Amino acid sequence: QVRLVESGGESVQAGGSLRLSCKYSTIEWRSYCMTWFRQLPDKKREGVAAIDRTGRTGYIEAVKGRFAISQDNTNNTLYLEMNNLEPEDTAMYYCAAAPGYAGSRCVALDSSYYNFWGQGTQVTVSS
Repeated sequence: QVRLVESGGESVQAGGSLRLSCKYSTIEWRSYCMTWFRQLPDKKREGVAAIDRTGRTGYIEAVKGRFAISQDNTNNTLYLEMNNLEPEDTAMYYCAAAPGYAGSRCVALDSSYYNFWGQGTQVTVSS
């Protein structure tokens, strides 16, 4: 069982920056995807940035050049650096882990493949 705990969500103005953190318990899988999802009320969760065990990353077009995902395996923490935030980025953000997957497919992997989820952290961007 892997526990994930997000933090860092806040209310900011458009153009601002935030860094989300996701502290996780020890992962011993040989391969995995760790992904940041976001969700609006009554909408499906959308993967926005993903990283695999080897450090390969993937992003959706809407956040390329603005968001950066990284992982600190020493401290068991996943990060999402979010710059030049837009009102459209407003959502609940979740980190999630899917063992057994890797590579560029991580960000496109449907949320149903992710077995482990955090509780979410709210990001609100005002114009």
